[in-house]
Amino acid sequence: MPVEVYFRDFDDMPDLEQIALDLCDVNVLDVGACAGAHSAFLQGQGHEVTALDNSEGCIKTLKARGISNVLAVDFFELPRSNYGTILMLMNGLGLAGSLDNLIPMLNHLKTLLRPGGYVLADSSDISYLYQDTSQPEGRYLGEVRFQFQYNDIKGDWFDWLYIDYETLQQYTAIAGWSTELLFADDDGSYLARMWVV
Repeated sequence: MPVEVYFRDFDDMPDLEQIALDLCDVNVLDVGACAGAHSAFLQGQGHEVTALDNSEGCIKTLKARGISNVLAVDFFELPRSNYGTILMLMNGLGLAGSLDNLIPMLNHLKTLLRPGGYVLADSSDISYLYQDTSQPEGRYLGEVRFQFQYNDIKGDWFDWLYIDYETLQQYTAIAGWSTELLFADDDGSYLARMWVV
């Protein structure tokens, strides 16, 4: 991942992210804010933004960029809140790590939204990666493991989830959510809005 991706301006963001930012409520939780590209834009537009990350480096960067409200907390440990929009861009649904953890994550999200609030999240259908090879056995094909490296610095391995839109709809319905497809790319990436029924 090129480092500059994390510091881009609104005009350099893909359509999917621009649409999501334009749809944000006044009170926004930016989950996995990273270097704060989305938080910085929203704060500049007058939104009340809470930038959430649990990386020490990201927290320092967010504060250095002037983000007013920064939380250094694990997402799953956030106490009950009252946000109008929860923003989960750059495949924020991946935080679930696996399909088994998706419904518990959706249940936790319910405790963070005010009545009438919604989640804006993107993900990708990565089935195209298996066009010339067999799909993994015993697990959903969007369950992957990552490790980031910058020069000689390596992070820990972690589980991540890419979920196709149809599967997301099935799981959100089970968990008591409605889901709306807002945007889809030719490469399988999409933006969804989710709200509690």
